[in-house]
Amino acid sequence: MADNSVHGFRIDIPQAQLDDLHTRLDLTRWPDELPDAGWDYGASLPYLRDLAAYWRGGYDWRKHETALNEIPQYTTEIDGATVHFLHVRSARSDALPLILTHGWPGSVVEFLGLIGPLSGDFHLVIPSLPGFGFSGPTREKGWNVSRTARAWAELMRRLGYERYGAQGGDLGALVSPELARVAPESVVGVHVNAASVGFIPLGPVEEEEQRGLTDRERQRLARIAEFTTDGFGYNVLQSTRPQTLSYALTDSPVGQLAWIMEKFQAWTHSSAALPEDAIDRDTLLTNVMLYWLTGTAGSAARMYYENGHVPDWFPTAPSGVPTAVANFAEDVAIRRWAERANTVVRWTEFDRGGHFAALEVPDLLTRDVREFFGSLR
Repeated sequence: MADNSVHGFRIDIPQAQLDDLHTRLDLTRWPDELPDAGWDYGASLPYLRDLAAYWRGGYDWRKHETALNEIPQYTTEIDGATVHFLHVRSARSDALPLILTHGWPGSVVEFLGLIGPLSGDFHLVIPSLPGFGFSGPTREKGWNVSRTARAWAELMRRLGYERYGAQGGDLGALVSPELARVAPESVVGVHVNAASVGFIPLGPVEEEEQRGLTDRERQRLARIAEFTTDGFGYNVLQSTRPQTLSYALTDSPVGQLAWIMEKFQAWTHSSAALPEDAIDRDTLLTNVMLYWLTGTAGSAARMYYENGHVPDWFPTAPSGVPTAVANFAEDVAIRRWAERANTVVRWTEFDRGGHFAALEVPDLLTRDVREFFGSLR
């Protein structure tokens, strides 16, 4: 018989795991690098050496573990998978429940800075995606976006929430609209940032259609094309051979660090030369730790494989649920394509912020979320 109970959860990493991490960092076998390579070939060697040294000698996991444990956390089993989530109830009796979904290579750490500002108006449910962090690893095939959305609908039902909003970025911007398709009677609105599938063209755009585009839309098409040719390697590998990748990332902390930090360098706002120019260094490492300590690099990558091996899963029709798009400075969503698969009622353009808006510009994201869902009450 399925166990539908919800259990309190507390992070308590054995000291032996931290000692093992330090030993592995001390024994890192470093690669060579071409002179003046910078980040052109991938994660910069001087940068990784410096960050790894700080991880080994300056970063205090116990401090961040204690801070995380100050937030109410729970686990429950849904459809055969463990789901770990933060759950912060508002003091307002009429607060709207809101489920926030992170992406890759993020985690629930992305939303820590939003909990204080948003919990005044919302009951917050912040789950770790199946296979990620303390939700992982997954134990069977098939955990794609659609199955995750169904699990989220069950999670909210299990928590007693019959009417709620959904917000997410990156993979969360796939799961949240899909949740509206799975449970349109419960989801009052969807808010996304860092949106891609369902909000951009998939494949080449015909010349005739291109002639009607604005300059901004043309610029975004060019950035999408550049990304899919020069920045898509991680996606191809995670979508095709995640198991092969997992050996390196699970065995080498510097390998895991490089795999994640290269994306934070590439996807934060271009005004930030280094990831910590946009996001606090300890926050970046805490995010990495949730992958390292749980050994979930491989199971997190598997979501890309599962999404890529389900025929015709891409959204093609609106759910009818009001949808808001927050396009930060580095985002590439294009409204005319977004409206083909979503009921877009709000579209906000920002001149600041990158892919990790919740970490880079939490003030802007918080305000946009509050204004959108406030209009739906």
